[in-house]
Amino acid sequence: MKNNLEELNKLPVSKAVLKNAIPSMLAMLMVLIYNMADLFFIGQTGNDLFVASVSLTSPIFLLFMSCGNVFGLGGASFISRSLGEGNHDIVKRISSFCFWGCIAVGTLLSISVFCSIDTIINILGASSQTGPIVKSYIQVFCLCGPFLLISTCYSALIRGEGKPQKAMTGMLVGNIVNIVLDPIFILVFNMGVEGAAIATVIGNVCSTIFYLRYLSNKKTLLSIHPKDFSMKETIFKSVVMIGVPASLTSILNGVSQVLLNNNMSQYGDYAVAGIGVALKVTMISTMICIGIAMGIQPLLGYCIGSKNEERYHKIFNFSILFALGLSATLTVLCYLGLEHIVNAFVSDSESFEYAYYFAQVMISTGVVMSMSYILANALQAAGAAKSALVINTCRQGTIYIPLLFIMGDLFGIDGLVFAQPISDVISVLLAFTMYKIVSKNFFPKKTEIETNS
Repeated sequence: MKNNLEELNKLPVSKAVLKNAIPSMLAMLMVLIYNMADLFFIGQTGNDLFVASVSLTSPIFLLFMSCGNVFGLGGASFISRSLGEGNHDIVKRISSFCFWGCIAVGTLLSISVFCSIDTIINILGASSQTGPIVKSYIQVFCLCGPFLLISTCYSALIRGEGKPQKAMTGMLVGNIVNIVLDPIFILVFNMGVEGAAIATVIGNVCSTIFYLRYLSNKKTLLSIHPKDFSMKETIFKSVVMIGVPASLTSILNGVSQVLLNNNMSQYGDYAVAGIGVALKVTMISTMICIGIAMGIQPLLGYCIGSKNEERYHKIFNFSILFALGLSATLTVLCYLGLEHIVNAFVSDSESFEYAYYFAQVMISTGVVMSMSYILANALQAAGAAKSALVINTCRQGTIYIPLLFIMGDLFGIDGLVFAQPISDVISVLLAFTMYKIVSKNFFPKKTEIETNS
């Protein structure tokens, strides 16, 4: 079976990075458009309470996605390193373990969320006006639990195998279906938020079907066959040890959004709608840079597995410069078009004022955050679980959450908004320092005796 990562690592560094990163960037762009589409078409109803309600459900989506990332990012890291070492046999067992793990966890999570929905609505910070709307969305959304986990997982595993175009296509299928169905269900059938949830379910089912069709052919090293399922050869430990720290970014994003929405709710539903829109705007630069980081992770993992230190550093340095330049460009474009972007989502003047101000503050650190994504994915590629855990818990967890409460108490609504960019700067400095320390162990130096022999 052809090893695509081996072929990619024969290309010049810039070409290899772009060939693997651009499909991932396009996939993240489609995720961005998909996220924007829900809010955009809901905004066209003219009901900003619908916008607030959809914003409140974001942590649930992130919870399911994070579980998919446990298997996807952990499995992709293990697969790319195994291919670099020339160990092709274990790849099928890793893939099958991830597939059946997604089905089990996705089903259990859907049932748990559905059965405790009233408690969850209160935790999300819904008001008496938004509560029933949030409930209708989550009830429908729970139907796509296993499908969302599988599509999230296999977009990463297929990319880890060295086939970013296939990974991107699977995501495109689901996102395009969702985007096409959104206006039909929301506006034509007048189903509102519930229509957005139905479109999400169908989109994830279509994405899963695409990946299953691909995995059923003989052109992949991956497998979903039960006979290949195994938790031996450190498969469970290796996947989970990297997958959990990697997925904590999504988990903590969800937790921090719940806390932010709860604190913001004291200023009214329009403030909640405003922060929801601002968070979507910040995704414009961050999602693209996440695509770069995800695209280079298999390349870095292969270099570590094959002990090619020189190429590893060339790929890493090129990726940092590429991410910085792109994020700076996107941030400037966001500032220039901010009024038009915000106007596309909210109609009420109060919601607009909140969203515009919040977005101005929160997109200010897009450039520095691009570095953090590259650093975190480099650590994941190397299997540095503890360091990846620290970095992934900082920005939205151990640094941001305390800052959110402290600054909220001291400066009110301004403190709630400025907590994010301050946390971003501190997190990037910490990530850079930790990477410099840990990366020295990626390629252990040979002893003088080993060199002479």
